[in-house]
Amino acid sequence: MLTSLDDAAARRWCAAGVAALRLHQREIDELNVYPVPDGDTGTNLLLTLTSAAEALAAEPPVGAPSGPGRALRAMARGALLGARGNSGVIVSQLLRGMADTLTGPGPADGAALAGALNTAAEACYEAVAEPAEGTILSVARGAARTAQAAADRSGEALAVAIAAAGGAAEALAETPRQLEALARAGVVDAGGRGLVVLLDALAAVLGGSQPETAPLARVTRDPGQLVVPREAGSPEFGYEVQYLLDASPDAVDVLRAELRKLGDSVVIVGAGADPELDLWNVHAHVNDVGAAIEAGVEAGRPHRISVTRFAEASVPALVDPGARALVAVSPGAGLTALFSAEGAVVVAGGPGAAPSTGQLLAAIRATGAGSVVVLPNDSNVRAAATAAAEQARAAGQEVSVVHTKSPVQALAALAVRDPRRHHSEDVIAMAEAAAATRWAEVTVAVREALTVAGTCQPGDVLGLVEGEVVLIATDLLTGASELLDRMLGGGGELVTLVTGAGAPDGFGERLSAHLSHRWPFVECQVYEGGQPHYPLLAGVE
Repeated sequence: MLTSLDDAAARRWCAAGVAALRLHQREIDELNVYPVPDGDTGTNLLLTLTSAAEALAAEPPVGAPSGPGRALRAMARGALLGARGNSGVIVSQLLRGMADTLTGPGPADGAALAGALNTAAEACYEAVAEPAEGTILSVARGAARTAQAAADRSGEALAVAIAAAGGAAEALAETPRQLEALARAGVVDAGGRGLVVLLDALAAVLGGSQPETAPLARVTRDPGQLVVPREAGSPEFGYEVQYLLDASPDAVDVLRAELRKLGDSVVIVGAGADPELDLWNVHAHVNDVGAAIEAGVEAGRPHRISVTRFAEASVPALVDPGARALVAVSPGAGLTALFSAEGAVVVAGGPGAAPSTGQLLAAIRATGAGSVVVLPNDSNVRAAATAAAEQARAAGQEVSVVHTKSPVQALAALAVRDPRRHHSEDVIAMAEAAAATRWAEVTVAVREALTVAGTCQPGDVLGLVEGEVVLIATDLLTGASELLDRMLGGGGELVTLVTGAGAPDGFGERLSAHLSHRWPFVECQVYEGGQPHYPLLAGVE
């Protein structure tokens, strides 16, 4: 029996917590009757704490008896990096709150442990954009309250830990009376049940035996209720978005507000190591996945992006390991026909209407192929395509993104595609062909602006090379011809012209005639792309 929590006890608690969650994993998973991965709370918590244990294993133990802060900090950071689902993110914040409080050099007595649990519970409430009672949050607060009452009576950490576990179990039993969905389903909150398991493990480590806590509560199930909301948030949002983010606290405040506009179940927790630039775990339920990821890009550097579509979670895709497929983003009907003729599954998207990660993931899965190449064809689609590929790879498909920034680069990549090659070799050949294709666009200015080529006025024709305005003209044919001349001045043997929805009749043919006269040894291909806003897309190889 221990009267205080030290470094060694914290390490034993982490190991005991992993073992306990593994033992109760299925039980906790079954508390969620909504068939989506975010509902697999037992699995999410086990994976989160396993990540904490791996981080702790990399942190050498302290030889002499010392405080638990160092071990808890390692656990908190590991949990943050590996947090899964809403409850996993909250537990990582709980560990961080304890670590931030128990910073002293000596072991933590009962009063210090109670204070740490209280600080951790409040930190969890602050991390959730719209905290709700009847969840893991209210269970954490219930544990903190009973822990503080026990600390007022006894200075021993064991007494406080036992009280905390008991208070958590009592708060858990109240959750069906706090959330109607739980009452109808006849279950307690799954995340709260996982926290009870962890606090039971802490008490067991300090006392050497499993303490008695309130039994797992169940209430009468309403047989007419077939589906209940997921673990957190409302069913109107179809995607769970989660990523790690390198950003400043001020930027995260803005991000939190933006995500609240996009959806619910917004939880953002940080490691708290650097006041200037910190690591955060971002979690939200949204419909517009692209906007959620873009908000992260504006706040800092998102990575380990994870997107799950709830509606598809319980329907695994049928994949033919030997099949090859292609997914391409198309901004116009003509380009769609070109890509479809090459056997691609086409996702609609263009300027101002970029497809979401969920849409791209659905297209990848719809191919049913073991190996898939994705052509985003727009710089703004790159992040979503990469995230979709990561999700598909996690489900067993081999997916590679060739980072095409324009449809003309995609056409160059398709020209060298050969399904008889190994997937990786084909990807390399396609990527090389795309990279060797310089791309340009012609559009019309909609407002006055200062560009590299000078000040443009509304209605001016703009020529862009790889996203940068290089010329301003007064009419479309003159501007497009000059743009092509500039590109070919740097060399080139093949020019691909894709005319848009706003191009005048015969526009492609007139440009082809200009090239034939000015550059007689250059081959020219003209396609009707039908893309909006850009009368011309051009590629030079």
